Amino acid sequence: MQKEIQLRPHSRGFHLITQTIEAALPHLPQMGILYVHIKHTSAGLCINENADPTVRIDFESIFNRLVPEDQPYYKHTFEGSDDMPAHVKAALVGNSINIPITNHRLNLGTWQGIYLCEFRNQGGGRKLVLTVLGG
Repeated sequence: MQKEIQLRPHSRGFHLITQTIEAALPHLPQMGILYVHIKHTSAGLCINENADPTVRIDFESIFNRLVPEDQPYYKHTFEGSDDMPAHVKAALVGNSINIPITNHRLNLGTWQGIYLCEFRNQGGGRKLVLTVLGG
């Protein structure tokens, strides 16, 4: 099964979207795998801490320090000062994740959640392709 969904626009930062993905897939197989792909080059996906919101704040701070805006060596600048850093950050995080499906549920760890990593100030609604393999 494959389904494309559009997320509502999110502010820049790291946002838990686990429940949104689960809601889009109410009938998962007994066993399988969920492949999630984001169709954008300035946002990414990852799995990480889902309990303490300060983790998401720290991620944003760390990524901004690793890949700062307004650097004189950037050539791709016509879409704003956050654009080129957003592409680099997305490349570091990646554009897809895989999650096992067990007993009709996503088999995430107790403290794991799916993040939309939004690296643009005005990224807009992001599209995800959800592919379920299994039976």
